[in-house]
Amino acid sequence: MKLLFISSLYAPNIGGGAEIILQRTVEGLYKRGYKVAVLATGAESGLKEEMINQVRVYRAGLRNFYWHFRDQRPGKLARLGWHLRDRYNGGMREYVRRVIKIEKPDLVVCHNLTGWSVSAWDEITAAGKPIVQVLHDLYLLCPSSTMFKDGESCRNQCSRCEHFRKGHDDRSAQVDTVVGVSRFMLDTLQDNGYFKNARGFVVHNASPCPPLLVKAKTNPQPEPKKAPLRFGFMGTLSEPKGVRWLIEQFQALPFDATLQIAGRGQLDDEARFKALAAESPRISFVGYQTPEAFYKQIDVAIVPSIWNEPFGMVAVEACAYAKPVIASRMGGLQEIIQDQLNGLLCSPDDPDSLGLAMLKLHQQPALLARLSSQARVSVASLLDMDLMLDSYQSIFAQTLLDKIVRHDEPSISGPG
Repeated sequence: MKLLFISSLYAPNIGGGAEIILQRTVEGLYKRGYKVAVLATGAESGLKEEMINQVRVYRAGLRNFYWHFRDQRPGKLARLGWHLRDRYNGGMREYVRRVIKIEKPDLVVCHNLTGWSVSAWDEITAAGKPIVQVLHDLYLLCPSSTMFKDGESCRNQCSRCEHFRKGHDDRSAQVDTVVGVSRFMLDTLQDNGYFKNARGFVVHNASPCPPLLVKAKTNPQPEPKKAPLRFGFMGTLSEPKGVRWLIEQFQALPFDATLQIAGRGQLDDEARFKALAAESPRISFVGYQTPEAFYKQIDVAIVPSIWNEPFGMVAVEACAYAKPVIASRMGGLQEIIQDQLNGLLCSPDDPDSLGLAMLKLHQQPALLARLSSQARVSVASLLDMDLMLDSYQSIFAQTLLDKIVRHDEPSISGPG
C-alpha cells in the first residue's frame, strides 16, 4: 500500500505532539514495508524535496502572508489576514495535485490542515483518492485551533469562528474515514456536524518509552531527611496550557516545594511568565528538556491545561516514567489520568483545586507513593507503538476496501 501523509508541519519542524506522532507513524509504517511520503508546508517558495530517515518529504512554500512556524507572533492585523486566506487557500491545491501525480498513493492521510485549509480535501477528491482525516486539534471549528478565548475554553463556536468555518462541515462529507486521537476529539467534531459520511475511529497516540531500570537495594541506607516536593511542567509555554494558573497556585502553597517549568513558547509569552515568577526563587525555567532527563528531576508532573487538550501525550510520558500527574479535567486528559489511580484531577472552574491537589500529595506521602507505583502500568497500552500502528493499518485497509466496494456497486436506475 502506498500512502501520502499531508500535514501542516513535519520534522524537524515540530510544533507539538501532533508532529511527533506523525513522524512515529510514518517511520513505523515504512519499517513495516509500506511506501510512504509526506507533504508539509515550508518557509521557502516552491516545492522542495528531501529524505528524512528514508522517508521522502515534500515541503510546499506556504502561499499566505507568512509561514506560521515562527518564534515571534505576528501583529493582530497580519494574523487576521492570514486566517482569512486560510479559510480556503486554493493556492495550495496545486502542490497537492503535483505530489499526488508524482507519488500515485492508494490513499491520502490528512493530519493538521493549518496552512493547507480544507481545499486539500477538494484536490484529493478530484484525484479520486480516498481520504483519512486524523484529528489532533480543533482547527476545523476554530482558526486558532484551540477554541480558547479571553482566558478560558469556549463552550461553543463564537460568531467569528462560525464565519471562518462556514461550509467546512459540508466539505467534510468528502472524508471517507475520520480518526480522533481521543474520544473527546471525535465526538466534538461529529457533534458539530462534521464527517457525516465517514467511518469513525479512536486511536490514542502512543509514546514508546524505555523500560524503567530499578536498582535492587542490597545495602539499605537510612531514610534521608525529608526533601521539598518537586513539581514539574513540560510543554508549550502558553496561556491555554495553564502556565499562569500553575505559577499563581504554586506561589500560594503553604509548604516547601520546587517547580521546574520545561519547554518553550512565543517569546512574549515566555517573558510574561518569567516576569510573573520573578519573585519566586523556587520556580525554575529550564528550557528544552528530554523526558528522560526531566522526569528524573521531579516527583510530580502537572498538566494544568485550561483549554480542551485533544489528548495530552505529556501526561502519558510522565506516567511512563512513574510520575503521578495532576491534570485538569479538560478534553482528552480524562482518558489518560484517572483520579486516585495514576494522579489527581483538578478543574479550571475551581482555581484553588490545583493548589489543593499539590497540598494533598504533600500531606499524604503514602498516596504519592501509591500513585507513583501505579502510574506506568496504567498507561501500558499507550506505550505500545505496535498496537497504534496495527490500528492504523487496519483502518487504512478498511478504507480502501470500502472505496472499492462503493466503486463496484451497480447503480440502481428507476423503472423504464
